[in-house]
Amino acid sequence: MKLYVGNLSYDTTEEQLRALFTPFGEPESARLITDRDSGRSKGFGFVEFADSGQANAAMSSLNGKEIGGRALTVNEARPRNEGSDNRGGGGYRGRGGRR
Repeated sequence: MKLYVGNLSYDTTEEQLRALFTPFGEPESARLITDRDSGRSKGFGFVEFADSGQANAAMSSLNGKEIGGRALTVNEARPRNEGSDNRGGGGYRGRGGRR
């Protein structure tokens, strides 16, 4: 089960994120999302557990908990839409008529 973890401090490291969840079981992965240009954290990440019971225990214990002066948001991650492009628009948008 994959969990979304939001409202993290921008100084949080992946090691700290993993350590936050290890009291509930060993996460399979813990990943912070970073800005591709600056490499700086975007303030959210994902933690994945093999056991959904461990994931649910972590979610109910950590959602709303204040860490580093910020109340965390922890919930089940929604699956990505593989076919959608979140950058919007795209394509040629000509005038469609003669000038």
